[in-house]
Amino acid sequence: MQRATARPGTTSRLLPVLWAGLAVAAAVVAGVLADALSSSTFSARIATAVTRSGMDVAGIACVGLGLLAALVRTRGVSERDIRTLDRRLDRAIVAVGGAWLVVVLCDTAFRAADAYGRPVTAVGGGELLRWATSLASGRGLVLTAACVLVVIGCATARLVREGAVPPRAALVAALLGLLTPAVTGHAGTSSDHELAVIMSALHVAAASAWVGGLAAMLLFLGGRRALLDPVVPRFSRLATFCIIGVGITGVLNALLRLPSVGALVTGGYGWLIITKVVLLAGIAVLGNAARRRLAAGRFPVLRWAAVEVTLMALAVGVAAALTQTA
Repeated sequence: MQRATARPGTTSRLLPVLWAGLAVAAAVVAGVLADALSSSTFSARIATAVTRSGMDVAGIACVGLGLLAALVRTRGVSERDIRTLDRRLDRAIVAVGGAWLVVVLCDTAFRAADAYGRPVTAVGGGELLRWATSLASGRGLVLTAACVLVVIGCATARLVREGAVPPRAALVAALLGLLTPAVTGHAGTSSDHELAVIMSALHVAAASAWVGGLAAMLLFLGGRRALLDPVVPRFSRLATFCIIGVGITGVLNALLRLPSVGALVTGGYGWLIITKVVLLAGIAVLGNAARRRLAAGRFPVLRWAAVEVTLMALAVGVAAALTQTA
């Protein structure tokens, strides 16, 4: 039993870094191979792919942490366990939120430099400000940065004084921070603008809750049956709705973007969609098995859940490449 409970601690130190690196690498490879990134230079394409996927990873992580803080407040979980977990989650939110803010600022600089056709070091502060305030994509990044600051502020306030901010506040702010780049990216250029924006927003919200929630649950509750037993059923119900939502909105998004079914195999965007569908199918197959093992405390439970989140990381990278299509 001691060996089983020691495993989550070791895993939790390594898996977040591996998942983040995998998502970023998948975004870069998918974007380059499918020619999904439109930039003036190859280096700019790589830089924007890295920062955009990094933003998605950090945002999904904050959503998952905030969601877990909300899910753990249920019958069967002691107040002491809730307080202990809250502090761990809030510290993680502050750290991940800080990284998220840095990546957002880097993404803003890289995209402004690409728009002006100059190296990032040659872009002045005034030009950067004009780009960030005059274009929809720039304003979206500014709003994302503001949301990230709210996320960090909520978690910090809770660390300073217990109960200062409701646990759902950081979750809502993180969701809004994730949605703004999504709805100002390729969805904003669709002929059916309003429907595309709505579908993209719902798709991102469902996917981030599903991916982030499972990852957070795995890392923070993986070896604690007293917390897993009441939380897993709640997350499983939510995950079911998220899976359905991701599937429906993904299909509608593809129909809005693709001129025909044949375009699935004739262009980079179509191939990215096919890749994402294959990954999501594998995730759906693994999801039920992983949650059953988490609920039953069957080891090696972490391996099953980790494989699912690994596929999710790949899907996040492919999705990041999709959002950069023209």
